[in-house]
Amino acid sequence: MRNRHPSFNLVLLSLILLPSLALAQRGGAGFGGRGRPSAAPSTEPFDAHDFNGIWWRTGGTREFNTQKGGEPQLTAEGKKRFDANKPGYGPRAVPPALGNDPLGDCNPDGLPRILMFNRPVEFIQQPRRLIQFFQYHRVLREVWMDGRKLPDNPDTPRWYGYSVGHWEGDILVVDSYGFDDRQWLDNLGYPYSDQMRLQERYRRTDHDHIEMVVTVTDPKYYAKPWVSQTKTWQLLKDPSEYSAPDWGGLIEELCAPIDEVDQFNKRIRNPAGGVSEK
Repeated sequence: MRNRHPSFNLVLLSLILLPSLALAQRGGAGFGGRGRPSAAPSTEPFDAHDFNGIWWRTGGTREFNTQKGGEPQLTAEGKKRFDANKPGYGPRAVPPALGNDPLGDCNPDGLPRILMFNRPVEFIQQPRRLIQFFQYHRVLREVWMDGRKLPDNPDTPRWYGYSVGHWEGDILVVDSYGFDDRQWLDNLGYPYSDQMRLQERYRRTDHDHIEMVVTVTDPKYYAKPWVSQTKTWQLLKDPSEYSAPDWGGLIEELCAPIDEVDQFNKRIRNPAGGVSEK
């Protein structure tokens, strides 16, 4: 697996080679910003409507919501789909070689899963749209801010849906629809259907931090809307925190099938799970 950070490799290998560790990680295990400590609130002046910059999802876990009492209410159809998903992480973890996580074959993260992942994201505000440029998988997401409405019946479902945004005071509200339902909500295997509507609410709390809450409304799989735990983004001011030396830009971090499937899965993941190549 190329273009991965050493700390990420160690975590991933521990989950593959020692699945009991994954099983023990109840109550919201995940990267805490890959070990980054929470920063104190900033006293620098800021514009609450200005999100430009490179941010890191440092606060909150990689799961959608693991707070006690925050579990979703699945419909019968949603429960059937959830039970069929076999994650390599969390309380239902199986060895990844025996699981069916779509990421294991380099499929796109989709939304909201990519928002749960702790990697740098550049926010680029333009007059008609907000762009989120994710380091992980080099994903470019457009949030249209020009007053357009979401399509009622999109003819082409998308891994990252169709997104529009507007301001409610100092809160940026992003609504999305039209998703490809082959991905999961998070790494615990919670599903979503083609009926899912997603809403993200962002609030810049000080110069260096943004809080985000995500709500999933999916009557096909969930009996009522499911609200995430609050996630926190931290502003990265020093290029050394996110860039290769002397470059000053996000690194390329791709999941390339030629590396992931042909190299990592066959040489490491599958043998660790007792799956032999024929």
